[in-house]
Amino acid sequence: QVHMVESGGGLVQAGDSLRISCTASGRTSDIYCMGWFRQAPGQDREFVAVIKWNADSANYADSVKGRFTISRDNAKNTVYLQMDSLKSEDTAVYYCGAGMEDGSYYYPRTYQFDYWGQGTQVTVSS
Repeated sequence: QVHMVESGGGLVQAGDSLRISCTASGRTSDIYCMGWFRQAPGQDREFVAVIKWNADSANYADSVKGRFTISRDNAKNTVYLQMDSLKSEDTAVYYCGAGMEDGSYYYPRTYQFDYWGQGTQVTVSS
């Protein structure tokens, strides 16, 4: 089992920056990658970014490429999502997920991730 807790969400204005965090506990040594997803009201949960747990490799959704940066601190079992140049369409609940197999990194769909946090709300006002 892996338990994850997100933090750092809030209300910001368009153009602002915000960093959210996700700290994992439990079987962290078995994690292959950590991903960020988001879900706006009435919409499906969508992929945002993913990073390998033990390698410097990351991928991003086209909608956030160049504005968001995913990083991790293995000593703290924490993954971060730095969000710059925020837009109103970035408003959503942001979830982190832990993938235990390589398919979760190369095909980052929600069903590929085994464990999820409770989510943190990010609201961007225009």
